[in-house]
Amino acid sequence: MADALPTCLLDGKLLPTAEARVSPLDRGFLFGDGVYEVIPCYRGAPLRLEAHLDRLHDGLDALGIPAPFERADWKAHVAALIEANGGGDLGVYLEVTRGAGAGRDFLPEPGLRPTVFGFCWRLAAPRPQHLEQGLAAATLDDIRWLRCDVKSVALLGAVMLRMEARRRGADEAILVRDGHLAEGSSSAVFVVRDGAIATPPASRERLPSITRQVVGDVLDALELPLNEREIRTDELYEADEVWVASATREAMPVTRLDGCPVGSGRPGPLWRRAWDEFQTLKRREAAS
Repeated sequence: MADALPTCLLDGKLLPTAEARVSPLDRGFLFGDGVYEVIPCYRGAPLRLEAHLDRLHDGLDALGIPAPFERADWKAHVAALIEANGGGDLGVYLEVTRGAGAGRDFLPEPGLRPTVFGFCWRLAAPRPQHLEQGLAAATLDDIRWLRCDVKSVALLGAVMLRMEARRRGADEAILVRDGHLAEGSSSAVFVVRDGAIATPPASRERLPSITRQVVGDVLDALELPLNEREIRTDELYEADEVWVASATREAMPVTRLDGCPVGSGRPGPLWRRAWDEFQTLKRREAAS
């Protein structure tokens, strides 16, 4: 991720990022008691903003945090944040915590006012070597909590897993649980075998990935069926292609898994078609 841009959003107001201050008694700081979204923007236009706001509100509902803004207000704040930081290709981060109380108690005080923070950074184009050679991934046991469908700011498990993947020389951790694929530490995962593309179904152990939905639309446009089903761990090692998809990576090929080549060890032909169509979708939706 690139550095934060100069202007941020704090409780509905734009201000210099360097001057933003949040109480140390905020429950997001003390307990990880909050949710967040990462929204990619191309040519100044957020990609699938409605879906991101749906997921944000679903997370707030799951945690019992009152939504701080109506839908129209969220859209206005996101647009103002993008404009204040010069538009173009950006990542937008939004976080909502339960707010700050008078002290520290597991049970939140009634009537807390949620804290809202948002900032932007410049989205970097994928490195040419990643497009030509793909990414490396490591399979790791999923040590996270049991409500991964909530996009919680409490990301210590994912941080530990990504650090372990890096220690093993990998770009991403692909997580397995009870003998089947969960998801990546910060990505959805797709597996291709004999021309068939599969991804695990929605469940509490997986985030309802917006980029996964976008990849599904890309595959629809290419008339390539996507099979949503549980994927056994051994299928990862037998795959012709493996992809990881996230808001900031889009969809990238994994060509080495646990130090061994995936398929030919090069980005596969179905990934290339999906990547090209993804770029077309981005341009089309930004223009509209």
